[in-house]
Amino acid sequence: MNFLASQPLDGSATSAHEQAYHHLSHAIRMGHMKPGERLVADEVANAIGMSRMPVREALRRLASEGLLVMPPNRGAIVRELSQSEVMEVFEMRAVLEGLAAAMAARRCTPRDIADLQDLLASMQRCGNDLSQWITVHRQFHERLCEISAAPRLMQQISALHSVIEPLMRIWLENDPGSCAVQEAHEQLLAVLQSGDPERIEQEMRAHVRRTADGITRAMRAAHGVA
Repeated sequence: MNFLASQPLDGSATSAHEQAYHHLSHAIRMGHMKPGERLVADEVANAIGMSRMPVREALRRLASEGLLVMPPNRGAIVRELSQSEVMEVFEMRAVLEGLAAAMAARRCTPRDIADLQDLLASMQRCGNDLSQWITVHRQFHERLCEISAAPRLMQQISALHSVIEPLMRIWLENDPGSCAVQEAHEQLLAVLQSGDPERIEQEMRAHVRRTADGITRAMRAAHGVA
């Protein structure tokens, strides 16, 4: 738990529960807590200098979002997704992000395009910093989808990103060349600028599904399956 103690709590959170939730969510998404790792509320609370109750609430919330499982009398365990679950999450992402992109194409402004161009430049500057690249990659996807101005849709998309982000980090650690997809994101931006909702929806769905293929191949390789 030493890494938990070394991470500052989120001072912008409005309650101890929110602070604990953001702290643990960040640790899981960044891959500091690996799939299968067990978390005990008392130990987490001691590590981050907080009482046990808000930590327990945060663990239950993370379990409801699919990041943890909570077997009886065993604390919480970081969720380890099966290949079929990974495919399900990515298929949901493909459909929802495709829809958001189509809606965004009808609302996109020059300011939106400039923001996305800045994020693409940030991705390019990440170089070999894979952790930072994944962070900016998520920001790019979420900024594009935000243009849809559909908050309920964005809530679902963000939750799916949180579930899959730890796997993306593990995947890229083992296959660094996989993040060399700058052209794919530039293509997404170009199609968005064209203002064609059907085309950007198709492009986004295909892009998300290609990522799923890479991750499931890595999962099979890790388990010795061709």
